[in-house]
Amino acid sequence: MPRTIMHVDLDAFYAAVEQREHPEWKGLPVVVGADPKGGIGRGVVSTCSYEGRKFGIRSAMPISQAYRLCPVAVFVRPNFPLYIAASNGVMGILRSHAGKFEQVSIDEAFIDVSGKIDGSNREEIEKFAAAIKNEIRKKEQLSCSIGVASNKLVAKIASDFKKPDGLTIVPDGKEKDFLSQLPVRKLTGVGEKTEIALKELGITTIAELASMPQDFMLREFGKIGLYLKEAANGIDDSEVEENYEIKSINRNTTFDEDTKDEAFILAAIDEMLEDAHNHLSADNFRCRTVGIRVRFEDFETHTKEKTLSEATTSLDVMKVTAKQLLQPFFSDARMIRQVGIRLANLEEVDKRQKLVHEFFS
Repeated sequence: MPRTIMHVDLDAFYAAVEQREHPEWKGLPVVVGADPKGGIGRGVVSTCSYEGRKFGIRSAMPISQAYRLCPVAVFVRPNFPLYIAASNGVMGILRSHAGKFEQVSIDEAFIDVSGKIDGSNREEIEKFAAAIKNEIRKKEQLSCSIGVASNKLVAKIASDFKKPDGLTIVPDGKEKDFLSQLPVRKLTGVGEKTEIALKELGITTIAELASMPQDFMLREFGKIGLYLKEAANGIDDSEVEENYEIKSINRNTTFDEDTKDEAFILAAIDEMLEDAHNHLSADNFRCRTVGIRVRFEDFETHTKEKTLSEATTSLDVMKVTAKQLLQPFFSDARMIRQVGIRLANLEEVDKRQKLVHEFFS
């Protein structure tokens, strides 16, 4: 019996929550991110509404550029506690419908529904997906797009196929056919540099990539070439992994253009740490380890971490630590493509009090 996996992706999540809270903003370009300060602000766009995307605004774009593209947009600073509350509501809905549930970010999750519906019955899939969409819309006033396939790789790509409020079903055995119509950039793992390298070899579609000989892909790209060929053929055996326990909180930002602008990069670090810190606070955790991740223009990637003398809930401590870890990378001549942060070695803030309460209750 083939698996039936759904990838559920909330549409323009932060901006959609803001429009929900501010009905007067519906239909307007809403940009969530740093303060543009009239076009001279530092920092990046977290996300924007679909109305804003019509102006060319995208996630991780410099906020100053977003302002130049649409100065009349509604610019709003992120309200992470609000987004986390909305996310928790949606994830609770998805978990109630799932055989297995895996949340992969604040606004997306996989659910394995193999034992709940007949994955070969399109009408049954459509009815099940519609029930999920309607419940999310009714309880959280948000829309989502859903991709359905026999594996996670194809389900994720399918969820992005018709946005917003889309539903794309890829029948078992038709994974390769579905992918073949798409450009290689749509394949998970293909970024700008890989896309350019493939284009130089005359490969622009996933169908062309799927037809490449295995030894050719291995010679040109090493082990990643083998993954690309398998993925292009719609092959993915990874399981939906239950993840009820938070082990670490990670955030990454890939810049629209490689950069050496220290202030811009540090602003992006601050933005991610504020997001992660709010997630940490909402779940009543503190962290002992702060880490950063840097990917250069040539895709060489480095990670550095520091374990603190004691666990902390202080955002200022996290920011200072992350910036200290990042500083040596600015002396490198190469441009930076991506940065990320990691908060790890998490522990509950009131763990001792909780244990005492449980013992005497």
